[in-house]
Amino acid sequence: MLFWIFVFLLTRQSGLTQGHPDLLSRAATEASCDCTINSCRTLFDIVWGCLATIFACTWVALHQNVPDPDLGHFALLMRKLRMMLVTIIAPEIVVGFAARQFASARQFDVSRTHGFFCNMGGFVSEEGHPVSTEKQLPAYMPAIQKIKKADIEDKSKGDTLSKGVAIAQGLWFVTQCLARVSQQLPITELEVATLAFAVLSVAIRLLWLHKPLDVQQPIIVTRSEVDIDPLEEEDITPMNNDSNDFSHKIGGIFGNHDYYHPISSTSVPSFYSIEIDGKDPYGLVTLAGVFGVGTIFGSIHCAAWNALFPSMAEMWMWRISSVFIAAYPVLFTLSALISDVAIDNDIADTVLLICTGAGLVVYPICRLLLIILSFTTLRSLPPSAFVDVNWSNYIPHL
Repeated sequence: MLFWIFVFLLTRQSGLTQGHPDLLSRAATEASCDCTINSCRTLFDIVWGCLATIFACTWVALHQNVPDPDLGHFALLMRKLRMMLVTIIAPEIVVGFAARQFASARQFDVSRTHGFFCNMGGFVSEEGHPVSTEKQLPAYMPAIQKIKKADIEDKSKGDTLSKGVAIAQGLWFVTQCLARVSQQLPITELEVATLAFAVLSVAIRLLWLHKPLDVQQPIIVTRSEVDIDPLEEEDITPMNNDSNDFSHKIGGIFGNHDYYHPISSTSVPSFYSIEIDGKDPYGLVTLAGVFGVGTIFGSIHCAAWNALFPSMAEMWMWRISSVFIAAYPVLFTLSALISDVAIDNDIADTVLLICTGAGLVVYPICRLLLIILSFTTLRSLPPSAFVDVNWSNYIPHL
């Protein structure tokens, strides 16, 4: 409820700024003639603050799974850049990934940190294969339980304090936007887009608060009470988790790892989380949360509905893209539910397939348009956009 009130206030202040030229002229006078009293900000300040927040929301916030031990420095860099690109284009996918790992980490009879380490491929057998399935865990759990939580945390490149500082940075940006709304100062389209990243970043960081950061080398654990790896008894054709099959990669993003087999791998896939009892724990809750986050992400962009745009074309591109991103999760959820309960499954499945295809094509285009428009609209900002927040208004004084 508080979120929707905030979106309403953002929309209201955008329309207020656009519809009252006196407010613009007064802000322009303050910005150009009275900067010694009322602090101002430059275009560089706006861009730098937004880019720093976006970087913290994408690069710094990413807690990747343990990579293949043979990957070089350049390959590791490209691996993280690809994940960063996914986060920028569709951050709700990363939220879903974090939610799946968070839910799965709660299922083990160990600490949350141990659970995350299992999910990220942090424990490997003596042969170097990830201990990353429900069937493997009973044979290796006694050895995993003997490993101290502090030993796992020691492998992390970040601690709770550093993660807390990163969360505080996102919350600070949100606070600045709220303060601008309170003082009826306009928020640029770039700041609106950054605000959406900041809100999602807080969710990602909280979900991954106990997950080790940037672990490069796994921990070897030994089997107990059994002589062989339980997976070796299965008659399964090994498949490489680095398969170039596009459907496998798309399925992996959404939590489908049927193609993955640890006996033929030395690391888990990028979006991997352990399935319990043949399915994701709290699957429906996770799915609802992901789609809800996607709607929130698009709705925040809709808050700039009445903002000043340099052209009508840019205004309508922003509006259409924002509405699609906010509405698509709802449409996809409805089509999926209809496909499950419909009598004529062929028609329902066709609708679901069309909806999925539209999402794979249209959704990235809308996200790219919003990113591009966030920067192109900076060429024509109202003078009041350069007026900084007067924080003394929030300090009790006589």
